[in-house]
Amino acid sequence: MPHSSNTPHAANTMQPPLLRREDNALLRGMGRFGQDVALPNVCHIAFVRSPQAHAQVLSIDTEAAQQMDGVLAVLTSAELGPHTLPSHNPLLPVQQDTAFPLLAQDHVSYVGQPVAVVVARSRDVAREAASAVNVSLQALPPSHDFASEEATTRTQHHRGELPAHSTHVVHTCIRSPRVSTMPMEPRACSAQVHEAPADGPHRITVWVGTQTPSRAQADVARVLQIPTEQVRLISPDVGGAFGAKASVSPEDLLTALTAQHLQRNVQWLASRSDDFVAGMQGRGSVLEGRLHVNAQGVLEGLWARLHFTLGAWLPFSAVVPLRNAARILPGPYTLQHIDIEGLATRSHAAPVNIYRGAGRPEAALLMETLIEQAARLCDIDPVALRLRNLIPEEAMPYTTPTGEVLDSGNYAVALHKACEEFDYKRARFEQTERRRAGEMVGIGMALYVEPCGQGWESARVTLHEDGRVTVASGTPAQGQGHVTTFAQLAADTLGCAPSHVEVHLGNTELCPAGTGALASRSTAIGGSAIVQACRTVLARQAQGESLPITAEERFTANEAWSYGCVIAQMRIDVDTGTPTIERISWVDDAGHVLQPQLVHGQLIGGAAQGLGQAMMERLVYDDQGQLITGSLMDYAIPRADNMPPIHISSLHTHSPNNLLGAKGVGEAGCIGVPAALMNAARDALSPLGEFDLQLPLTSEQLWRVLSTRFEKETP
Repeated sequence: MPHSSNTPHAANTMQPPLLRREDNALLRGMGRFGQDVALPNVCHIAFVRSPQAHAQVLSIDTEAAQQMDGVLAVLTSAELGPHTLPSHNPLLPVQQDTAFPLLAQDHVSYVGQPVAVVVARSRDVAREAASAVNVSLQALPPSHDFASEEATTRTQHHRGELPAHSTHVVHTCIRSPRVSTMPMEPRACSAQVHEAPADGPHRITVWVGTQTPSRAQADVARVLQIPTEQVRLISPDVGGAFGAKASVSPEDLLTALTAQHLQRNVQWLASRSDDFVAGMQGRGSVLEGRLHVNAQGVLEGLWARLHFTLGAWLPFSAVVPLRNAARILPGPYTLQHIDIEGLATRSHAAPVNIYRGAGRPEAALLMETLIEQAARLCDIDPVALRLRNLIPEEAMPYTTPTGEVLDSGNYAVALHKACEEFDYKRARFEQTERRRAGEMVGIGMALYVEPCGQGWESARVTLHEDGRVTVASGTPAQGQGHVTTFAQLAADTLGCAPSHVEVHLGNTELCPAGTGALASRSTAIGGSAIVQACRTVLARQAQGESLPITAEERFTANEAWSYGCVIAQMRIDVDTGTPTIERISWVDDAGHVLQPQLVHGQLIGGAAQGLGQAMMERLVYDDQGQLITGSLMDYAIPRADNMPPIHISSLHTHSPNNLLGAKGVGEAGCIGVPAALMNAARDALSPLGEFDLQLPLTSEQLWRVLSTRFEKETP
């Protein structure tokens, strides 16, 4: 029988970690992803997309497409109506009208913007017919990223006064290019219209890979102008999301709208090219900072100016990267005098949404680059400089100069442990010897803090007569292993075998409304909601209530702040500039850990994406707003042979802000790794001077820096 427990068991008393439940079906090819959804009598959608970044729409000629065999309809805004995208999350004040049409009407605002919907009996016919639609456009000058200071939104944090005179002042400006979020599975959406019963309204079921099923359900209902309860939204297996699937896209909503308009089952399956050109992108910023340091190596002040790009339209979380970067600075340091301002501007390019880290990587990249520059200028070891300025454990909870409250942590221990794992003193000695032999070797490090979501999440737990348990969470999954984690959590709290727990996720008909899986919040907040619901079940059982017992709970939490330290070693070939990441040591503190294997997987996955951003990934638009890196022939992503040895250690400082003591872990690799690699490259080149390197750290860029040495040496 289940037993009562007032607190979750500590990690060393919990049941042994489980193998991932999800893997059995996935490894046997029995997963059901968005592109696997099969509907009866389904029709297929293709979108006619704008070939220009900014233009006036003169006409849309659909006649040739409509005459093709197998084509059922070609729909423009004239047929579907003047619908708009959902509004964004107003975390920052917006100074412009951000309404944006689902289908282009008078103007197009980015290459790839949907202009018309073609519906056909097969996917191939739909695509062929889409190419037969003639869209007449009058080109207008496009606006590029960072070309304008006309802000859509702004933020600022000021505290104290920056010193008029400091012994040392360092300055940097880092351009972080747009990147593709590159999920394994491109987007997909299917919609099934159900025949209306004689005594009730019609219903629609929509399958879409989303991190936020409840919000997506509400967005679909708004566009269809029907009550939310008439929409069933299912998020099937999702082949990666990383923030890009946190908001609905125009194509998702147009699929549902087309199904309603035609009263047919329809399906849209994106290609990789569709996602490159018109999918939500990540990053995109210019980060400028100035750090004041006194003669003793104590930080005196930080000045920062942050400029983020938004693209043509605002997804729900569009302002989050700017907000996060500004509020996270100055990171884990006691620095109290700050002057931070940021703005985000629109451009005629694909939208930019949250991408794994969402402003956290930018804050670490700027601050940690400045810290290491300051260490070189002060002639102080970068470890020693950091130790002089880190927030001490006894100061926790600590209020930062931007007003954030860091809940718990021991940053100095993380730094010391990372140095121990890296064998830092020996590495510096070997670096000196290798430099004498003519090698260019750098050691770079980065400390980071990671806010891990706040607000509420929900869970419903049912204890059945036969001892089985059903858990339904408002948090879906995109590969993190939530079914495994949530089953073990419920089993541990209720005192039953994990095999007796069935978990439902990502289905609005089976699950309570929830916020979703983003901002590394699922275990800390979603898991706490499950614990809370399990406790309610146990309390009602203790009072003699007969089975089955169902309890639904909503848990609300303040942010838990993860943190860590990454140290990387890089060699740069003196002849070609080719960088080689020789090794990485990494200490991360995600609080109480339920599933060590899953945490390790999250860290490694984040590290791969962080490495990709740092070393090779970059989306490039030309002067006309055309994407010229729109395929895997032109856009590089990490392969297995690009990954260096990574040694990961974990600390476990519990958070007081949730029932589990857990903190987030999913974004850490994207936060600490790019900053550490940037610093490793700069350290490798430091014998030649101080250089403003930019991301990605390609061999071409590094070779150009090295070539300056030969120019100076050539008489």
